Amino acid sequence: MRVILVPVADRPECAVALETAFGLAESLSANVIGCHVRPHREEKHSPPSSRLAMMLEDGTLPKLSAETVRLNSKNARKLFEGMAAQRDISMAKTPRHEDNPLAYWNEMVGHPEKVLGIVGPVADCIVVSRAKPKGRGPARAFMLAALLDTGKPLLVLPQMKLPSIGKRILIGWDQGVRVAAAMTAALPLLKRAEQVHIVCCGGETEPGPKTSQAQGYLRHWGIESQIHREKGRDAPGELIDVYERTDADLLVMGAYSRSRLHERVLGGVTHEILFKSRLPVFALHE
Repeated sequence: MRVILVPVADRPECAVALETAFGLAESLSANVIGCHVRPHREEKHSPPSSRLAMMLEDGTLPKLSAETVRLNSKNARKLFEGMAAQRDISMAKTPRHEDNPLAYWNEMVGHPEKVLGIVGPVADCIVVSRAKPKGRGPARAFMLAALLDTGKPLLVLPQMKLPSIGKRILIGWDQGVRVAAAMTAALPLLKRAEQVHIVCCGGETEPGPKTSQAQGYLRHWGIESQIHREKGRDAPGELIDVYERTDADLLVMGAYSRSRLHERVLGGVTHEILFKSRLPVFALHE
C-alpha cells in the first residue's frame, strides 16, 4: 500500500480522515494525496448526473457562490498542509519513491463521481469519514463514488478520532469474491495486526471459499486468525456483536454483493454497516 488518497474539504470530519491517513502513511511508508474537488464554474448550478442523483437518493448538491468555493479550496489546502507539517511529512509536487512518506496536494474541477473515477483507480486506498446517516450532500457522494467508481478499497471512518485502527481486525466472510479481494487488499494492515478474526454469519452453503480456506490463505502470509461462526439470522447485528466481543478496531468486508438499489430498498449488510453503524470499515466493491 503505497498511495493513500483522501478527498479533502473544509469540514471538521476531514481532519479525522487526514489524521488516520497520515498515521497509516507513517507506519506503511506510504504517500498521501489530498484531493479537493471544486464545482465547474458553468456547472455549479446544474443538476448532477443521473448516476450521482441515484447515489445521493434525492439528487441534490449544495449550490455555492464563487467566493465560498474559493474559501473552501483555500481552507482545505491549509488543513491538509497543516496536518502534513504536524507529522513532519514533506510536501512534494511530482511522484517519486522515497523511504519516508510524502504529501501531495491536488485540486480538480467536476462532480465527485467523475473526479474519483479519474484519481481513485490510481491509488491503493481511499480514506473518507462516514457521512451522517441522513446526509444527502458531498460527504455521501464522495463516499459512494470512491466505493463504486474506483475499484479500490475504501477506508470509512467515524466522524471522531479513534484510539487505534488496525491492531485487532475482524474480517466479515461471506464466501464472496469481493471480501476475498478486500482481504488481499488489506494484507499490509493484516500483517501488522496484533489479532485477526474471521466471522461467518450463517451456513457456508455457497460455492465460494469457506472460512477455513480464508484462514489457510492468511497462513501463507504468516497471519494467524481465529474463526467465529454465527447463525446468520441478523448478519449486520451479528457482525457488530462479534466486532465488540473481540474488541476489534477495524472491519474488513466486501461491499454490495447484490445491487445497491436492491440493498437500499430491501436492506443489506453493506448498507447497514456503512451507513448506520459507527465502525471503521475497510471495504471493497469490484
